Amino acid sequence: MSALTLAVAAAVLGTTWSVHTVWMVRRLRTARRDPLTGLWTRDAFTRRARRLLRNKRAVVLLADVDHFKQVNDRFGHAAGDALLATTAARLTHAVGHGGTVGRLGGDEFAAVFIDRDHTAPDQLDILARILARPVDGTPHVHTTVSLGWVRAADHHGEDLSGLLRRADEAMYAAKRSSSLVHRARLGRLLASVAGRRPGRRGAA
Repeated sequence: MSALTLAVAAAVLGTTWSVHTVWMVRRLRTARRDPLTGLWTRDAFTRRARRLLRNKRAVVLLADVDHFKQVNDRFGHAAGDALLATTAARLTHAVGHGGTVGRLGGDEFAAVFIDRDHTAPDQLDILARILARPVDGTPHVHTTVSLGWVRAADHHGEDLSGLLRRADEAMYAAKRSSSLVHRARLGRLLASVAGRRPGRRGAA
């Protein structure tokens, strides 16, 4: 086999491998994204969230769409999907490039962001009002979103799983109250919530 033939074969092989590598990277990236909302899936979100939690100013947020089943039943699944996609986009915009947002499943989302200016309470109050706005182009499709949050610095030594459980407790407190936003308490977790939602899956 001539040197020219070998060179051509090597070039073709290299090009084929490069194309295959790009394809694999795209497949992996797609697998880490929720197909409906484009958010990170649970495992991908967990990896990014853990890195952000190295920062003492990190905030962990849980968001749960209120009355989602009623929206689906009344307006159809297409409207429900549009509501979830809109909620995801608004959360992503609010968190910004320095944070991460994931879809944990169904109508529940999680985020971790860095509260650089110590304005998280005000930011989240504004976010709750934004999330309650109607879906763009579909003014009859809207509902509220309950938010529970916790500062990582308030619970030194707790991992992502523990912080998510605290945010989960706060989120349910928000659902039970007239406020859409609730901050996790500084004491221990309530047994009633821990019993109802044990060991948030995928974030251990």
